[in-house]
Amino acid sequence: MNGRSPEPLVRNTGRRNEATILNAALQAFGTSGFNGASMRDVAKGAGTSLSNLYNYFPSKSKLLAAVLRHANGELQRRVAHAVDDAGNDAPSRLREAVRAHVGFVVDHQVATLVATNEVRYLDPADRTELVSHRDATQATFEHIVDQGAADGVFCTPYPGDAARAILGAVAAIASWYRQDGPLSRGQLAEQYARYALALLEGPLPR
Repeated sequence: MNGRSPEPLVRNTGRRNEATILNAALQAFGTSGFNGASMRDVAKGAGTSLSNLYNYFPSKSKLLAAVLRHANGELQRRVAHAVDDAGNDAPSRLREAVRAHVGFVVDHQVATLVATNEVRYLDPADRTELVSHRDATQATFEHIVDQGAADGVFCTPYPGDAARAILGAVAAIASWYRQDGPLSRGQLAEQYARYALALLEGPLPR
């Protein structure tokens, strides 16, 4: 069983009240969606005035962009750190990258769902920036898969498709995971690491 309490996505931005506003916005978007949530809802959730909220963010779309920017940054940091600590062989690097990604999805389930479902409401420039950040995370996985294929430890004939399938499967955890379910955070991460290695036709951990 998993008794972890959800942790805030944003802890500190260097600006007073901004982290509180961003976390309140995330909850509003997660509960009501982009169209259903209002700036007044966010201000109420953050314990601030509507006028003060507009001092931080000029529009709801810009607020969504800021939330997703923090989510992508946190995911990228976790994956990069895990890969750096994993050693040089592709199976170990892939296993730790998947475990880190699963950990992010479990810790920030609402952020993962909002990033999946509400991205279409971003302004074009913000959407382009978000896609570039997502591409950077995907590229990390693709480089590991390419390394394993070149080394002969991943035997799948579809390395590019396999990398995308892994990322899609991990992101989909957010749609069904429950903290009171039968799998702990660590068990789920290990299970999906094994799925990823099996998909790539690589060596499974003993």
